Amino acid sequence: MLALEIRSINKKYEGFQLKDVSFQLEKGYIMGFIGANGAGKTTTIKSILNMIHIDSGEVSILGKSMSEHELELKQDIGCAFGGIDFYTRSKIKTLTEVIKKFYKNWDDGTYKSYLRRFKLDENKKVAELSTGMKVKYGLALALSHGAKLLVLDEPTSGLDPVARDDLLDVFQELVADGEISILFSTHITSDLEKCADFITFIANGQIVGSAEKNEFVESYRLLNGSESQLEQVKERLISYKVNSFGFTGLIHFRDFVPTSGIKAVTPNLEEIMIYFAKKEELHV
Repeated sequence: MLALEIRSINKKYEGFQLKDVSFQLEKGYIMGFIGANGAGKTTTIKSILNMIHIDSGEVSILGKSMSEHELELKQDIGCAFGGIDFYTRSKIKTLTEVIKKFYKNWDDGTYKSYLRRFKLDENKKVAELSTGMKVKYGLALALSHGAKLLVLDEPTSGLDPVARDDLLDVFQELVADGEISILFSTHITSDLEKCADFITFIANGQIVGSAEKNEFVESYRLLNGSESQLEQVKERLISYKVNSFGFTGLIHFRDFVPTSGIKAVTPNLEEIMIYFAKKEELHV
């Protein structure tokens, strides 16, 4: 079964639009959702959760239409949006008492275990929490009502490397039995290299690619060569940078013809994002 299926979502704003956004996430896996700031990640996530009215398209979660079964499906969805910015003067335990009433499968034992794991003090006010602690509290809430799909928008933002690594371990534990699936939006691509099974990349409101992680990165090559060699491949490059040694450029693997002297390596996720952002700059 698919945990999430998005078909041809379109949403137009002044100066920006989602254009035919489509991808799917299989049950029991982690999908990294990447793209530069302003590329459309958060708009897509809000579309999935029916937080904005899309112009066209369809979202299915666990085999059911989100538009037709929203209230039922939201019992099975856990969300975290990088921080808690409401009821900031309330204590954590007061806020939790309000939130838990909305979920029929809320589990106090699970909630308490995540408070202990994340070292959260229930008697602290939301305003007293650091950015990282707000993220952890949001995750503790999301994980405590038996959710089958976690939708996380920049969940590791503001966390130190040790806390981020612990969180990635939590994500991998959650999907281990094949029942929980995670859509994980982030610009910290090194996190995804550690834990993601699939990558979906959005740029300028359009899906550039969606595939198994290794298959995704292997579909590109990063070239290094002299300025004279640049002329041989310039028309086929997604974008490139010129430096004192020559050039470095990103190319689709299908467009790369091995040429004497031009070195080619498999890029990482961050390099792919950087060169696509460079492409957008070149077309502004």
